[in-house]
Amino acid sequence: MPESSEVVETKPKSRFWRRTLWSIGALVGVGIVFSVVFLQYSVHRAFPQTSGTIEVAGINDSVEVIRDSWGVPHIYASTTTDLLFAQGYVHAQDRFFQMDFWRHISYGELASLFGEDQLDTDMFLRDMGWGRLAEAQYAAETPENRELLDAYAAGVNAYLDTQSPSDLSFEYSVLELLNHNYTPAPWTGAQSLAWGKVMAWDLGGNASAEIERAMDLGSLSPDRVDQLFPPYPGDRNPYIVTGAVSDSTAERAVLDVPDGATDALTSAATAVAALNEITLGGQKPGIGSNSWAVSGEHTPTGKPYLMNDPHLGAQMPSIWYQVGLHCRSVSESCPFDVAGFSFAGVPGVIIGHNANIAWGFTNTGPDVQDLYIEKINPSNPNQYEVNGEWVDMDVRTETILVAGGDPVSKEVRTTRHGPIISDSYEPLEDFDQAGVDTPQPYAIALRWTALDDSPSLVQPVFALNTAATFEEFQAAAALFEVPAQNMLYADTTGNIGYQMPGMVPIRANGDGTVPVPGWTDEFAWTGFIPRDELPSSYNPDSGWIVTANNAVIDDTYPYLITESFDHGYRARRIVDLVASNLGIDAAGHRTIQFDSYDLNAEFILPYLENALVVVPGFTPTQQDTDAINELFSWDLQNFSGSTGAAIWNATWRNLLDLTFRGDLPEDWMPEGNARWFEVMRGLLERPDDPFWDDPTTTAVEDRDTILVLSFYAAVDELLDTISGNVADWTWGDVHTITFTNQSLGESGINVIEDRFNRGPYPASGSEGVVNAVGWTATKGYEVDWLPSMRMVIDLSDLAASTAIHSTGQSGHIDHPHYDDMIAPWLAGETNAMLWNRSDIQADAEATMILTPR
Repeated sequence: MPESSEVVETKPKSRFWRRTLWSIGALVGVGIVFSVVFLQYSVHRAFPQTSGTIEVAGINDSVEVIRDSWGVPHIYASTTTDLLFAQGYVHAQDRFFQMDFWRHISYGELASLFGEDQLDTDMFLRDMGWGRLAEAQYAAETPENRELLDAYAAGVNAYLDTQSPSDLSFEYSVLELLNHNYTPAPWTGAQSLAWGKVMAWDLGGNASAEIERAMDLGSLSPDRVDQLFPPYPGDRNPYIVTGAVSDSTAERAVLDVPDGATDALTSAATAVAALNEITLGGQKPGIGSNSWAVSGEHTPTGKPYLMNDPHLGAQMPSIWYQVGLHCRSVSESCPFDVAGFSFAGVPGVIIGHNANIAWGFTNTGPDVQDLYIEKINPSNPNQYEVNGEWVDMDVRTETILVAGGDPVSKEVRTTRHGPIISDSYEPLEDFDQAGVDTPQPYAIALRWTALDDSPSLVQPVFALNTAATFEEFQAAAALFEVPAQNMLYADTTGNIGYQMPGMVPIRANGDGTVPVPGWTDEFAWTGFIPRDELPSSYNPDSGWIVTANNAVIDDTYPYLITESFDHGYRARRIVDLVASNLGIDAAGHRTIQFDSYDLNAEFILPYLENALVVVPGFTPTQQDTDAINELFSWDLQNFSGSTGAAIWNATWRNLLDLTFRGDLPEDWMPEGNARWFEVMRGLLERPDDPFWDDPTTTAVEDRDTILVLSFYAAVDELLDTISGNVADWTWGDVHTITFTNQSLGESGINVIEDRFNRGPYPASGSEGVVNAVGWTATKGYEVDWLPSMRMVIDLSDLAASTAIHSTGQSGHIDHPHYDDMIAPWLAGETNAMLWNRSDIQADAEATMILTPR
């Protein structure tokens, strides 16, 4: 995934929502609107009816919705359109505000919901044009898929038609104080497709990493920058599949940032960072996912297991919504019999299983974004240079509606490479001097596969939901062009498999790691990796397949996928655990999902232990000695109750800071993910490397000195932040998670935040471990991304499968299912993933019948 301190450091969302909601806070302070009586009434009026019979227009036959004890709906219908109608209906019942918020992101319409403070974000979103692309995808869909999208939208709207905004969700009661005239618009089929573009951004971007490398090259030599972006350690960590037979021909471009282009790059970084803050967190540095499949050769049942835990940003409610979709009689005309995880707003099941196969996703992280530095005509900001000639940009005007204000016009400019993204937040000063003899102005354009024509998200989803064989799974994967995912497979007949899909560009020159000149064809895309040459695996000799964002294939593969794979520490640990525990049952694999063993600490601690002995001039206090004893007796598991884990992670954070402070710009300091594990590993083998020396002191520091200073700084930090007694320290004291409402949870107004957010909770896990509950070293130890769900599918008995996501099914605050999954999720537990109708009925909490009106 892309790694950039700029993404971490920029916090537009907090400022953004805080400004928007201060006007609400003033009213809240009066104490009238948010009285206890009003709160109880406003909150509970939004709870949906989940039992009894409800007449609706738009279905042909009755539909049964059985919600189990966790609030998971299991839907039974006679036709596919009725089935997806009901899915839209229950999504709207439980999560409509989340759906509404997400579609405003997708279409760049946040200002119409929250007011003028959202304009900057909307402007960048309009540059991306996701809503326009979704509308075009919907128009290009097959009649059959449009019918299904329309059926889903009709179900959403059938619920909306019976509810006022405040009846839909408590958020609308709060929003009414700011935006009196807002009424949610009807849902459309195209809006379901637009969310696929947001997911593509979250899971398919490396623009931030390109900018980071470019900025580093501004102050460091290329050799020193290469140290900060080490290659994948294929000699130590695993590949997903074996290689091909020829050599990659990709060569790194040599970046020479023109005078004037640095401002454009900085502006582009600001825009990218702001968008990352309001989407799902998938572009946070180091973020990834785990999945692995084990054949029946290595299970006690004789049939495969498939495990998956996608890592995304922490939020409230959860990103996922669990659901079962069942045709009463499975046939060609009604082929759905599937259970798993969906996105509210999108029909079908994204990850899960049907009666024949199971599948999971992790992010491949292919390099499908390139930044082009465009030369702009000083006399005409809407022209740019192509091979020595000025060419007109494609320019369109967008109108952005603003709650409580006048509409605002936005000019969107697009070159042959894609939209100009560098002036969405901070317009280049050069453009204000058009017509004046000034230095050459530049802009940054984004080339990205998701902005090309490609199949919509629902095409591969519908195909996966109904696939029965590996060949049908591969056919579905072929439609998954954006975002490209590692797609894992297992079936009830005993097979396991893997397919990497996606549109991955072939470049005339360069490797996509730095912004490149756009005024020539030297760095143009010349095509895409042929679909039938994308890596795949079927029933490998090992009997297992592990994907954890590690390198897909080695350097003998003839095409470049990316230079930015995760460095494989999670994959290494999973392979080690699977290979050394062959034959374990599903419970054993659930234990692996919660494993928090720290391979980074395993490598570094011997160096630290030696440094504490050999470096003179330090006299440890009793507290220092206690900390040393705790750290070096630690079992290397980052569990929330561990004292050793607290000391180690504080040492790691201070080690990064002391090593690179003064060498790197403040905004580009290390985030602490697996890339930096590999960076530090290289430095530890060079005790006198210039990075060890602190340029802010007169002394010349070496490796051992910095290691010792980092340890003592960590002890002082924990003494200040936790307590004076080392034995009282735990990792969970500082490594906490707060599940934060995306729209109203960072207002800075306690009464609002307390209603919507949950936490903080002590959390196990860490960066670069299997239980990847991530934190960012430049910010502190608070969790900012996590395993958004955990799933273990037993292909010998689908009813024995288990799953959980991070918060709860309901999006309604104070609802019993708003936060009931948090405690078991924190403990590494999963719930029964009900499949058989008899088990579902036995666990039923409520049964709702939709009948035709």
